[in-house]
Amino acid sequence: MPGFELFGTEEQKEVQDVLDNGVLMRYGFDGNRNGHYKALELEKDLAERMQSKYAQVVSSGTAALTVALASAGVGSGDEVIMPTFTFVASFEAILSVGATPILCDIDDTLTLDPEAVKAAITDKTKVVMPVHMCGSMADLKKLKTICDEHNLILLEDACQAIGGTYDNKPLGSYGDLGCFSFDYVKTVTCGEGGGLITNSKQYADHAHKYQDHGHDHIGNNRGAETHPFLGYNYRLSELNAAVGIAQLRKLDSTLALQEKNYTILRNALSEIPEVTFRRVPETGVESYAFLNIFLPTEKLAKKAHTAFGEHGVDVCFYWYDNNWHYYRKWEHLLEPTSLNKLSQEQLAGLQKNNKSFDASDAWMGRTISCLIKVGWTEQEVKERASKMIEALKSIL
Repeated sequence: MPGFELFGTEEQKEVQDVLDNGVLMRYGFDGNRNGHYKALELEKDLAERMQSKYAQVVSSGTAALTVALASAGVGSGDEVIMPTFTFVASFEAILSVGATPILCDIDDTLTLDPEAVKAAITDKTKVVMPVHMCGSMADLKKLKTICDEHNLILLEDACQAIGGTYDNKPLGSYGDLGCFSFDYVKTVTCGEGGGLITNSKQYADHAHKYQDHGHDHIGNNRGAETHPFLGYNYRLSELNAAVGIAQLRKLDSTLALQEKNYTILRNALSEIPEVTFRRVPETGVESYAFLNIFLPTEKLAKKAHTAFGEHGVDVCFYWYDNNWHYYRKWEHLLEPTSLNKLSQEQLAGLQKNNKSFDASDAWMGRTISCLIKVGWTEQEVKERASKMIEALKSIL
């Protein structure tokens, strides 16, 4: 999965181009640039690759979610439905714009359960935000139908699934907005960075202003730009964008490597009757960033995770006990605890999350996710598969 495994001459060339040019900020200094605009180039490449009209690159995946929400007018008094299994950035972005995150159960896709989403909708719901965790997606067609029926925004968090598809559309492009992370351990990395895509001219216009202090970016005189509304600094630097340009060009070959290594491991583990795999919705194609398996019970899943470590199998995650990715350990959200004061509406809304999510627990308690690296040789993958089988046989 990590793009940093593939750093090479392509990235060096793009970064050196920025250093030679001498302008590291994406805006202004037009006379010194000699026509070089790396962030703008990355946006054009991203929009084309994701079959979308518009793209905006920003400083992180978290920033992408924040800018996307703000661009769609989400804020105080609004509720955003999100899954119990995600990265903490999902609810951080929602809270940062003044809205309230509402946790919702997942199903065997390890993403939002459409039936649970239906039950969570209130008159305050503004957005449904599926998170395509570990390389695969939710039942997007069902979620889109729900959103259309209730006049809600469908915002795809595809930060862990760039390159996957649904109904022949790139993940992130199926909903009203889609977000990506380009941090150090993502399939495409800028070192730090993120991006959002949309087909809405209004959302795109809001996004490019909001991520740069509300600047309208009209004309060549930075000091004469006006500010139609408040904004913040979520800009991506030219250096980060340069890395992303080279990485995005490699996406197809990176995905091919991920799929190859994923397939070797999955075929090997398929021989063990007790091992099953997450459901990929019909018409969906994973990005193959992770291999996600289910064991028959929570007890066996914990034993399997321990056994993998004892047999030298690394980068396998038991998310059920993880405090960055699963709701059970999110005390700071469930309490809630924040350095800044949350609004009374947010505090009241967050009380809805103080309940059990038995359906999510039933899936996550039995789940192990194994990161797929692209730097493995075929022999290393086969050896890894043998170790995983040996580890599983030792506890079954």
